Amino acid sequence: MTLTLRSIFICMLLIILSSNQAKAQATGNAIKASIGFGSSSSYYLEDYGNQDEIDVIGGGLYFQGEYIIGVKSWLSIRPYAGALFTSVDKNQNLQNQPQYKVTTNAFLLGGKIRLCAPIPWVAPFIEGGIGTSIGKFETITPAVNFNKSDILLHIPFSIGLAIGRRNNFEIAISGYFHPAAKQSSGVFALGYTFPLD
Repeated sequence: MTLTLRSIFICMLLIILSSNQAKAQATGNAIKASIGFGSSSSYYLEDYGNQDEIDVIGGGLYFQGEYIIGVKSWLSIRPYAGALFTSVDKNQNLQNQPQYKVTTNAFLLGGKIRLCAPIPWVAPFIEGGIGTSIGKFETITPAVNFNKSDILLHIPFSIGLAIGRRNNFEIAISGYFHPAAKQSSGVFALGYTFPLD
């Protein structure tokens, strides 16, 4: 057991010491633009009666801009502004069922912190933060009846890869959780970072 703990300690020490040499993301300021596909879904799986449990989902467009404040090669602060517009397709197969839907049409504002592995060419990252959504939210299911134009708290979370020689390109999967509306939004996005320094 002590040999395992010693090995983990040595590996962590080597990673920390070598992180000063590698540049996963540049320190300094930059702007990042992202675009992608977004979907909104209820927190709950719903039972339509005659059918198996089905998740109520809406899909649409997502875009976002971030101002990047690079603190270290592995840490950055990212205020952001963006938008998410989702709608539900009419399903003709549900003739005698109520029209359940989950949609989000909102502007997103907030701040995130990114932790990025200092690895050249392909750098995995994780982000988390807090923000606000301003717009219209619909979560109409048997368990929830939320239909408001409001300002709501959201919690953003992302995982992804920064790729390229300077890690300017990004592929990410993000989630925006809206506890008041009992819905979450999932996003698959591509991004590009423009250095300012």
